[in-house]
Amino acid sequence: MGIFFSIFDTSVDLYEVEARELDKFIHDRLQPDEAFLRQVRNAIHIVCEFLKARCFSDASCPIDPRPRVLKVVKGGSSGKGTALKGGSDADLVVFLDIFRGYRDQERERSKIIREIERRLRECQQLLNSDVCIERTKYKNPRVLTFKLQSYSSDDSIEFDVLPAFNALGHYRNGSRPDPQVYLDLIRSSRGQGSQFSPCFTELQRDFVRDRPPKLKNLIRLVKHWYKQLPGRKSLPPKYALELLAVYAWEHGSHGNYFDMAEGFRTVLWLLQQYKQLCIFWTRFYDFENRELRQFLQSQLRKSRPIILDPADPTGIVGQGSSWDLLAESAALCTEQRCCRKASGAPVQPWPVPLQVPWEEDSCCAIL
Repeated sequence: MGIFFSIFDTSVDLYEVEARELDKFIHDRLQPDEAFLRQVRNAIHIVCEFLKARCFSDASCPIDPRPRVLKVVKGGSSGKGTALKGGSDADLVVFLDIFRGYRDQERERSKIIREIERRLRECQQLLNSDVCIERTKYKNPRVLTFKLQSYSSDDSIEFDVLPAFNALGHYRNGSRPDPQVYLDLIRSSRGQGSQFSPCFTELQRDFVRDRPPKLKNLIRLVKHWYKQLPGRKSLPPKYALELLAVYAWEHGSHGNYFDMAEGFRTVLWLLQQYKQLCIFWTRFYDFENRELRQFLQSQLRKSRPIILDPADPTGIVGQGSSWDLLAESAALCTEQRCCRKASGAPVQPWPVPLQVPWEEDSCCAIL
């Protein structure tokens, strides 16, 4: 692996960077270099091929019937193209034929994870001898987390392996799922939002991956700022900030070139206005189906902030988190050099709406 850099080793703190220098800061400090990206892609490719071709083929596999891997999808920051130098992650979602529905995934997930853990260690022989696979200390019955750790340095990358039901079937980028996919999801979720979100990893990935490089750099900057904050376990997930960055760009710039400080300042402003946020997209689902429309209406009537996952309408991103603490940190950041012009005047946010307009009767959204 060999070329990871810790974000905490940066010689210049973000708060000391002038607003006009943010693009350079991102290029020099936050963007992974190409050698790093090639090594990550190669390692993940080997793991994916192992999962598809060999993981469940062993005669000692205790699972009956023996699973067949339909596909392995790479998500996370590596899949979206928003990886941070020294802080990259990847989600490897393994879609299996034995999962015929969401409930099968819920019921059989733990034994699938145990078998993947047992077999995945064999990947050590397939990877470069300078890399080993270690199980991390985190335990979650829905996910198996591993670390690719270099023998010769402290460099590493974490990835999560998640078994999932192939809800989207033969999905192609640019297509929209049949509304029945979401109706089945709503009925299976039983009020527990986002519990089946790995099934929609391809949508979450493509929602960001197809965006302009500069927007991805804004996402990197926002994530870097977020990673410096204390007490992150109680804060909304970084996915919420990622979506706010996309929203800010869509309504404030929507171009390949924009002022990075203004984009960053807009995300911080949105965080400070969290009590009024009601944001959603209609790229993958909309209000035309009556039952789906009723569900979306009920979601949008809930207490603010509302940021609906663009791939999974059952998920209100960051629901129940400490938005007030994040807003306080955002307010502090706006007073720093990174949010001030050379003259000392504050950088102004883009004039973006706090809510996506929708009507109770027709629910015609603009996104």
